Amino acid sequence: MTGWLGDAAVAHLRDVAEWPEVGKRYEITRRLGRGGMGIVYAAQDRVLRREVAIKVLNEIGHQAGTEHLLAEARILGRLEHPGIVPVHDAGMLADGRVFYVMKLVRGDRLDVAIASRTLNERLDLFLRICDAVAFAHAHGIVHRDLKPENVMLGPFGEVLVMDWGVAKVAGSAPDVEAVVGTPGYMAPEQVRDAGRVDSRADIYALGVILEAMLPDPPPKPLVAIARHARAARVEHRYAEVPGLVHDVHRFREGAPVDAYRESPLERLARVYRRHRVPITLVLVYMVVRVILLLWFRT
Repeated sequence: MTGWLGDAAVAHLRDVAEWPEVGKRYEITRRLGRGGMGIVYAAQDRVLRREVAIKVLNEIGHQAGTEHLLAEARILGRLEHPGIVPVHDAGMLADGRVFYVMKLVRGDRLDVAIASRTLNERLDLFLRICDAVAFAHAHGIVHRDLKPENVMLGPFGEVLVMDWGVAKVAGSAPDVEAVVGTPGYMAPEQVRDAGRVDSRADIYALGVILEAMLPDPPPKPLVAIARHARAARVEHRYAEVPGLVHDVHRFREGAPVDAYRESPLERLARVYRRHRVPITLVLVYMVVRVILLLWFRT
């Protein structure tokens, strides 16, 4: 206990005391989380009468942080896609800290949500992640921190790629940070020099995510696709996200994939699965013909 109040009550009061004053339009209701440079709050938009999320720089007078948060907001502003959280507003607090307002995302993280999903459902989710990432790449943006924790599944089936805080615009000046990203999902070149990576660093992370989404035991072609995406050498990976997507689609269609070399037996099994009905009908027809020929000969 802290005085006559419990520790939890004191912590809540301290938390509330830190809430920023974001003008008359927005009313902060609770804190959602804190990151390296910003704090995210849930708030009520009094004009449109909806709940939103507001990200606020967590340090006053931090010039680099100010530029970083504004760059993040501008990147999100450029990426108008159903799989990327939209930005509604941006501004500056009375104390000089910048903030931006975005859609409040409800739902489950990818790593939590896939537990009860079938393989086809998991691949659907993965392809929608790829679609959002490919859209960003087409606009010259590299995410650099793709992982299951940064993908949310909304209550109406939305798949949203989150946390673009370390995203980089192609051709921009290298970062001062030595390493940007999450261990286990970072490509080898990203560990060496995060400021000089290109879109293939995201492809590496997509390969790690795909492998983590596979059931046990995983289909061998899908394992090969994931490993091709996360090859240690940049030139050995898929050059672009559409190449990765193409191979996943080929697997789902029962066609051979570029990343996996089948054995003759595997090829026969795949062809049978893909054309099971006509092959079965032909076999039944041939068996019936043989039976009839034997019957009339006796």
